[in-house]
Amino acid sequence: MTDKTLDVITIGRAGVDLYGAQIGGRLEDMGSFEKYIGGSPTNIACGTARLGLKSALISRVGDEHMGRFIREELERHGVNTAGVKTDPDRLTALVILGIRDEEQFPLIFYRENCADMALCEDDIDEALIASSRSVVPTGTHLSNPRTKAAVLKALELARKHGVKTALDIDYRPNLWGVAGHGDGESRFVESAEVTAKLMETLHYFDLIVGTEEEFHIAGGSTDTIDALRAVRKVSGATLVCKRGAKGAVAFEGAIPDSLDDGQTGPGFPIEVFNVLGAGDGFFSGLLKGWLDGEDWPTALKYANVCGAFAVSRHGCTPAYPSLAEMEFFLERGIKRRDLRNDVELEQVHWSTNRHGDWSTMRVFAFDHRLQLEEMDGYDLRKGSDFKELCLKAALKVQGGQPGYGILCDGRIGRTSLYKATGTGLWVGRPTEWPGSRPLAIEPELGSDFGGLAEWPKDNVVKVLVFCHPDDTPDMRSQQEATVKRLFEASRRNRLEFLLEIIPKKVGKVSDDTTADLIRRWYEIGVFPDWWKLEPMTTDKAWQNAIEAIEQHDPHTRGIVVLGLDAPEPELKASFEVAAKYPLVKGFAVGRTIFGDAARAWMKGEMSDAEAVAMMSDRYARLCQIWDEARSEARRNAA
Repeated sequence: MTDKTLDVITIGRAGVDLYGAQIGGRLEDMGSFEKYIGGSPTNIACGTARLGLKSALISRVGDEHMGRFIREELERHGVNTAGVKTDPDRLTALVILGIRDEEQFPLIFYRENCADMALCEDDIDEALIASSRSVVPTGTHLSNPRTKAAVLKALELARKHGVKTALDIDYRPNLWGVAGHGDGESRFVESAEVTAKLMETLHYFDLIVGTEEEFHIAGGSTDTIDALRAVRKVSGATLVCKRGAKGAVAFEGAIPDSLDDGQTGPGFPIEVFNVLGAGDGFFSGLLKGWLDGEDWPTALKYANVCGAFAVSRHGCTPAYPSLAEMEFFLERGIKRRDLRNDVELEQVHWSTNRHGDWSTMRVFAFDHRLQLEEMDGYDLRKGSDFKELCLKAALKVQGGQPGYGILCDGRIGRTSLYKATGTGLWVGRPTEWPGSRPLAIEPELGSDFGGLAEWPKDNVVKVLVFCHPDDTPDMRSQQEATVKRLFEASRRNRLEFLLEIIPKKVGKVSDDTTADLIRRWYEIGVFPDWWKLEPMTTDKAWQNAIEAIEQHDPHTRGIVVLGLDAPEPELKASFEVAAKYPLVKGFAVGRTIFGDAARAWMKGEMSDAEAVAMMSDRYARLCQIWDEARSEARRNAA
């Protein structure tokens, strides 16, 4: 099996889920929705990828915004998309759903002639199938002659190349045409025709997974034991039957007289918030154990953990745990039954499921407002135009490569901020009122910080705090309260958070100053994704700061070093010190790059092209200085 580059390929539905954000309301009354990727095989591909398996999906999406969203989101999860075809004639499938209570989940499928149901035999690539350790179709794609032919081709190729096969029965009556559009929530309608179609395929599988109701449809009986025995007559697969709150059981051989006599794994008594997608989370954990060669009790334990996470959170794919999160939970145990309100667990969930590789950060910071407003010749229009020149300089240096970013504000630089979205740049956005102490927030966010709901999800909330360990209790409490509220609002809106602290402008600093501040922010419950720290000149100061971060948050994104308008030689010296520490990912420097250009351009003494050329040259030199400092540090460490 050494030639296998994939662990699992899922086949079937790929759509967009629009989840009602108002819990407990009717779908008719929903006022807003959260957008996620969905469809059982899509969820499983992402769920297994989060657990460290190399996953791929075979499906179709439309040639439009939602199709691109699915493809991009799969890639962000690390799912191989070689088998995801773009259909030029059909729209991507859509599901609108809500959470009414623990038992009612209104759901409407918009799947008439959708892209994924056009999957055909030509979409099945033999080399892709042969590259995987397992192939996992789901039941919906056995309901249509064209998609069934594609699935059977994949299963035949799997058999030819010694690939394991598993089936998620995933019975949705209305997708089989035995229930109406308004019955999307329905999980079981008897149908001899559906049973017959399933029976024709069950012999292909090494593993078959379903709820009791799903085995009822597969086996043609509403008695679970009889249904399982009917399936056993046509298939030698291991049968895993999900029993809701009672957990799940696995049967490798003959079916006993009681479900209680099957192999089981430990369950987890948690509060049910949302059962939609729980089965996909369960299957993700089960596949992790199965493909890792664990025994069935262990595989079922993994499955039950992932199912528990799924039912405790909003959405399907976003609820599934990372491997680190699952291991943390198994070691620590349950502290509160409503897992979504377990602050410690949610921090691990958030910090181990972030997307994007930002192991290198070369950030051009032109989020300055006060410094521009004080320049001769400034007005708001010219300020906005100049920031567009800054963006052009950043993109010129980036050249489509990873590891570059900007800091840009939404007041003067709004046009640049919007143009930066989708360019591949990391985008940070300031929230503090310039120079404020105690900290005040830009009015555009509103007193409740509700303005964050309007931000693109790839924007990072940045806040600068002038703080010092010797601050008065009143100053400290005011600033901490503001930052804590802003941090919580950022998380609520699924935005990453960067905390910049500058103690040097408040009081004297020592090797312990920054570390003491870092520890204090963690103590009050602020866990930044990013830290932006002033350059420290001693190794001891850096070591203390990094130790304080890693002690409280081993999964932080990292640190970027700010510039403080320092001349290039001083920045070079500070980079050489900081680059020795892997947690320092790069720099975020502004006035050193744009200051001279801005002053000349505002007074009409420099053209647009000259300003872009000067800034791109300085930015490129700083990037080179950082890269050389990092390379030298790595050579010395080796």
